[in-house]
Amino acid sequence: MAQRLVIIPTYNEIENIERIVRNVFSQKHEFHILVVDDNSPDGTASLVSSLKEEFEGKLFLELRKAKSGLGVAYIHGFKWALERDYEFVFEMDADFSHNPNDLIRLYNACVKDKADVAIGSRYVTGVNVVNWPMKRVLMSYMASKYVKAITRMPIQDTTAGFVCYRREVLERIKLDSIQFVGYAFQIEMKYKAYLLKFNIVEVPVIFTDRTRGESKLSSNIISEAVFGVIKMKFKSLFGKEV
Repeated sequence: MAQRLVIIPTYNEIENIERIVRNVFSQKHEFHILVVDDNSPDGTASLVSSLKEEFEGKLFLELRKAKSGLGVAYIHGFKWALERDYEFVFEMDADFSHNPNDLIRLYNACVKDKADVAIGSRYVTGVNVVNWPMKRVLMSYMASKYVKAITRMPIQDTTAGFVCYRREVLERIKLDSIQFVGYAFQIEMKYKAYLLKFNIVEVPVIFTDRTRGESKLSSNIISEAVFGVIKMKFKSLFGKEV
């Protein structure tokens, strides 16, 4: 059994899912993939199911009843991974904004650099973002700066969604206490790992915006991140976090 599991949450990713699956399986190290699909009406889950025979024992599908948020999908995947023997669990988008070739680099950061959490960082060596309009680049960059200022985490890309966790991190974090469901979920997971004093390393990556399918970013997700961070920090001051 592979030590490494890549969790890919999906909602209407039929244009990307087969390509991303094949790219992950083409890496020099063996990875398993768990697709957590939120009942995509475009047939994403059916396509994954059709690929499972070709990639038997390596490709898995968890089909959820409804679209309930990125964080909920990842928590579902984390629990699935912890019920099995995976030592390294990765978060990755289906839309190629995260380069599958960088999976090895995140894994090496954990194995060679002794990281407990390895983050594929857009901002640790400047701004490495391709195909985003300037307004969105600035919004994302300033959001990470804002989170860093509030939480005091020594992390440049606090909202990054390309991450490798050692198993121990997911075992120590109380997954059922995670509150955020949108992109603030990424902040909350990092903050809890930081409070637990895990070693967090940022690996510079180039983020390329999707060329197929539609973005899931919304104003509600942004609001959750902005106001949720203050609430999260406040709770930690009174020992109610983690």
